[in-house]
Amino acid sequence: MRRRTIQYLVLLFIAAVATHLYFFASTGPPTDPSLGWDWPDESEEALNPVPKRILSADTKKRDAVVASFQYAWSAYERDAMGSDEYHPISHSGTNLSHSGGIGYTIVDAIDTMLLMGLDAEYARAREWVSTSLSFDRDGRTRCFNTFETTIRVLGGLLSAFHLSADKLYLHHAVELADRILPAFDTPSGLPLSSVNLETRVGIPDQWNPATISTAEATTLQLEFRDLAHWTKNATYWHKAEKVMAVVDAARLPSNLAPISMNVNDGSFSQSEIRLGSRGDSYYEYLLKQYLQTDRKEPVYLKMYEDAMQGIHDHLVQKTATRKHTYIAELVPKGVDWRTTWDLQHKQDHLVCFLAGSLMLGATTAGARTPGAAVSVPPRMGELSETGQRDWKTGVALLEGCMETHKTATGLSPEIVQFQQAAEQPNRDWHIKGSRPGGPATYDARYMLRPETIESLFLAWRLTGDARYRAYSWGIFEAIERHARLPAGGYATVVDVDTVPVKHDDKQETFYLSETLKYLYLTFADEDKLPLDKYVFNTEAHPLPIFRPDIQPLFTI
Repeated sequence: MRRRTIQYLVLLFIAAVATHLYFFASTGPPTDPSLGWDWPDESEEALNPVPKRILSADTKKRDAVVASFQYAWSAYERDAMGSDEYHPISHSGTNLSHSGGIGYTIVDAIDTMLLMGLDAEYARAREWVSTSLSFDRDGRTRCFNTFETTIRVLGGLLSAFHLSADKLYLHHAVELADRILPAFDTPSGLPLSSVNLETRVGIPDQWNPATISTAEATTLQLEFRDLAHWTKNATYWHKAEKVMAVVDAARLPSNLAPISMNVNDGSFSQSEIRLGSRGDSYYEYLLKQYLQTDRKEPVYLKMYEDAMQGIHDHLVQKTATRKHTYIAELVPKGVDWRTTWDLQHKQDHLVCFLAGSLMLGATTAGARTPGAAVSVPPRMGELSETGQRDWKTGVALLEGCMETHKTATGLSPEIVQFQQAAEQPNRDWHIKGSRPGGPATYDARYMLRPETIESLFLAWRLTGDARYRAYSWGIFEAIERHARLPAGGYATVVDVDTVPVKHDDKQETFYLSETLKYLYLTFADEDKLPLDKYVFNTEAHPLPIFRPDIQPLFTI
């Protein structure tokens, strides 16, 4: 009897092992984020990419996102058509200039309409561009921000041109770029923070005339280089390229960039180092400039690799209790501020772009064999050591960003402190000056931002792991539940930890251009804007990858 029992247990054990091996073989490696896809596969066979997986659409969820766009757009079109910004509670619009708008909302949204196949909405938007769009706007009383105008309007015009082949958009893009170019006429070549589009004059910052933020100076390059390629006008290219040479010459030993620069001498000013506001898209565009020209400019690869090393050396942190990954900030100290800082455990929602960027960088710049195809999801043997590091950090950071969605609304706040607080004992982070149920500070708001959703889109495309779609859908449902207004449109949620919510009277243009576009692409077929054919500017405007025929001046 005892022998039969032992034989029975042995058979059960063999069956269990066989079942486990079958499941593993049929479903692929484990996708627990703590493992970071770090399974052993260093054999020669494992280094050969597996056949490409086809990621098909989830049509029901995709169409729900399209309906959300239509709901937001129709409210704007009803109340504020032609206005730069929309205020859905007061049913009104405002412009950036007293002399009229420059198409902020309309141009920012056109490529989303084209992707979603919204023909009627697109036709009316194009008609406005054709008959009403003008850049002959006086910005003396309220200047046009060089960075925002470039990423939203110039980027929107270029992507509309690429998706439609309609030269109307290219014509307007050339005119706008020519009006922006005088902002680059400074002693260093760094652009002034604003420009008067009517007079074509660069305008210094009102409060700090010699200063521009690092992100604003270094997040113009994709757009101007794209325009240069399609118009064969090297001036656009070289003006934007000069900025990168100035930044590279001013780099700190850490290879990290403070958030402020001096437009006169091109040096960094004493200021914080962070991947949130005023610093974020500098790091984003290092990788994307390398990818934009089909990896033909190694200078940007070198800058990107150096910056990612600096981030890992100084900024990547884990919480004490639950070991969530986040990106800290550095505050400069004293006369040795270039090398001496205090660590600040603060993270903007904006930082969450880095998760997807690291994953994209790992599978492109971080491929073990330059230019080689990488599996979906990538096998660690296909990536270099730094590629593996960046992949693991990206996966872990995305999970850390999702932790900040564990609020009363399911929406993430604008800024979090990655430390426990007495009033929020069940989280490894808190919102400074706020508590669940109120009162709330500015940090507690959700502004319809796209950064986590952007990283989820990239993670889905690079892994095919359904949990990233599930995360995205959860955020979409939270937006629908708490940011959607009964009378039309969507608005900023004032406090993500208090239900029922209160709203601020603003529907950000990036909700139409970024948030809903990335959600749509997450649930659409992967042949919509494949990652090996397009790069997205920081406002989610897709620009095609090309091989440059303009000779770069900035090289290694």
